[in-house]
Amino acid sequence: MATENQAAANENPGLAQEYLTFTLGAEVYAIDILKVQEIRGYESPTTIANAPEFIKGVINLRGTIVPIVDMRIKFNVGMAEYTPVTVVIILIIGGRVVGIVVDSVSDVTMLRPDQIHPAPQFGAAVDTQYITGLSSLDDRMLIVIDIEKLMLSGEMALVAEACSA
Repeated sequence: MATENQAAANENPGLAQEYLTFTLGAEVYAIDILKVQEIRGYESPTTIANAPEFIKGVINLRGTIVPIVDMRIKFNVGMAEYTPVTVVIILIIGGRVVGIVVDSVSDVTMLRPDQIHPAPQFGAAVDTQYITGLSSLDDRMLIVIDIEKLMLSGEMALVAEACSA
């Protein structure tokens, strides 16, 4: 699907970067596609005792134990309703495999750095320290997330601790 962003990015593709877009509630988010290993349908994870609420548990992915983070809970977007379109995006961050639960995956889009504008420091449901910026996508706001910074944060270190216990 050709969008204004796609057309602008195609004018100078050397500077453009691919992002995977997904939805949480009514909002559209984007993450660096190079961090994505695969996209899977949601399966109920095995819960971990005493884990923070946003850590739904772990799954066994071809012999690898993968912690699952519910992004609706992490970003305070409301309780998740798991439907047939709910998916888990499997990421490789800092050499570790982690999964994030999102409502649905939308598309892959190309963005140049000049198409991403700084995020405001107020009014966002997401802690803005993890927001790279905002862009527009087909008349909707696209929230670009620094998924590596989020997953490597001190709070997320609990994911590694919970899963290695």
